[in-house]
Amino acid sequence: MAAGYADILKAPHAARLLTGTLVGRLPNATAHIAIVLFTRAEGGSYTLAGALAAVYGLATAVGQPLLGRAVDLYGQPRVQLPAAVVSALGMFLLAAAGTGSLILAYAAVSVAGLFTPPLEGGLRALWPSVLGREDRVHRAYAMDAVAQEIMFTVGPLLVTLLVSLWSPGAALFVINVIGVVGALSVVMSKPSRAWRSAPREAHWLGALRSPGLLALLGAFFFVGLALGSITVAGVAYADDHGRESVYGWLMAALGLGALVGGSVYGARQWAGAPERRLRIIVALLAAGYLPLILTPGVAAMTALSAVAGVFLAPAIACAFIVVDRHAPRGTVTEAFSWLVTTFGVGAAAGTAVAGPAVEIGGTAWSFAVAGAGGIAALLVLTATQRVLAVPGRTDDITGSGSHSSENDRNGAAQPGFSSGREA
Repeated sequence: MAAGYADILKAPHAARLLTGTLVGRLPNATAHIAIVLFTRAEGGSYTLAGALAAVYGLATAVGQPLLGRAVDLYGQPRVQLPAAVVSALGMFLLAAAGTGSLILAYAAVSVAGLFTPPLEGGLRALWPSVLGREDRVHRAYAMDAVAQEIMFTVGPLLVTLLVSLWSPGAALFVINVIGVVGALSVVMSKPSRAWRSAPREAHWLGALRSPGLLALLGAFFFVGLALGSITVAGVAYADDHGRESVYGWLMAALGLGALVGGSVYGARQWAGAPERRLRIIVALLAAGYLPLILTPGVAAMTALSAVAGVFLAPAIACAFIVVDRHAPRGTVTEAFSWLVTTFGVGAAAGTAVAGPAVEIGGTAWSFAVAGAGGIAALLVLTATQRVLAVPGRTDDITGSGSHSSENDRNGAAQPGFSSGREA
């Protein structure tokens, strides 16, 4: 599997684009913990810290699809870099002004979230022109998911290191400067400067006019809900066992499972329609979440957490393939951004639901929210399988059902890439 990823990274510009995107997304990956630590250092309550982090998350959810649509219309450099700079300035304002003025603090995190650049969707829009072959692009989607697991593990550790060496304010400043540098690296690359979206039909709904995309977003709201509820349930489980370190073990095991699952998934080329494959993966994902309700001892629970994480990265990687097949012409970055947004909103909903679940029924009930989320995602995909069966492109005038990738306006990918149905 390592050889497959190495083959991708040897392609011109690939390593730079992946690294730049991950570095550019560092502020977003660490924003919640950075905001909480900064607010607490300023003497603010946990309630205020949580509220500021929630506003940041909500603003990000609003901004991602809007900025994604702007990228499709105007290109990556004209949107990604200015957005990264404005987002960083929002965090700089928070670090400079503190939380003494609540209006200013909320405005700062709102700006930072709203202008978070859609680098994740932008990278996936670039892969076909960089990698060419369909199998390599699909493997790159899996590699993205694996790399994100690493970033979301390393990022918080970097924040805590910066806080211990300097201060929470300095951590906000350094992390966001690094993020701007990452975005700059991406948009200055030749593929990013050359990329143009396919011509699009003027429509106020943009990517959301695709029934297949709407079905996928509905399913991934519940996948996000499941994952978000586990973060709260894990804290409750650690409290039950009287050790804060237990939470770290559970989250590390979940990330390790996702890392292994994504690596294995990306190591081979999969036959069959990705829509059907996604239903199978989500079914396995739900099956992995359900045993957590048993809340056994720490060792067994850590093992169950690792198993629960195995199918998350494959589900995300496969979902991005499905997005590419169903995004209306000229809306691919926006469509990718909608998936990221919906997943994030679902995660926020999961944390909101899991809290009352703990208070009402205990830790097992909060883990039951994760299982219910996985089952709900599977039900949505099953109920909408006819909508998802054929990509919702309306621009095929040949009647053959085949089309070039929405990402590949200039035909850089080999013939047959993203063709209606896979063999």
